[in-house]
Amino acid sequence: MPIMPDKKQLNSTPDEAEAAFYEAISKADIDALMALWADDEEIVCIHPGAPRLIGHTAIRASYEAIFERGTVSIQATQLHSVQQLMSSIHSVVEHVSRQNDDLPDIHIIATNVFVKTPHGWRIAMHHASVAAGKAPLDLFKASVLH
Repeated sequence: MPIMPDKKQLNSTPDEAEAAFYEAISKADIDALMALWADDEEIVCIHPGAPRLIGHTAIRASYEAIFERGTVSIQATQLHSVQQLMSSIHSVVEHVSRQNDDLPDIHIIATNVFVKTPHGWRIAMHHASVAAGKAPLDLFKASVLH
């Protein structure tokens, strides 16, 4: 059984946990990334076009394979969230820059689910899907009158 990283880092809000998640990905820092996941073995990660991964071992292996190719430049935008006392669900648009390829940048629609633990807010689920066409407009913000 793999040894899980010590979860010393406290994220006092789901937004802090999410920012740390994308920062760890951008730095290809597997230990920082895995420290953000909840201790529960029922955690779930679904990468675009890939099968569902359950548990720390499977999720870690998937990110190690991704990081073998280097860092990943992702910018999460258009956050829409629903927060309860002990959980928070975030829907974001991830803009992925492909700096090393001749391929165009892509955007991904992702759902991140956070749970409040004694160690701060942690990721319980990340589900991402490549979206066809141009990045969606943030219709919620466009409809707000000031």
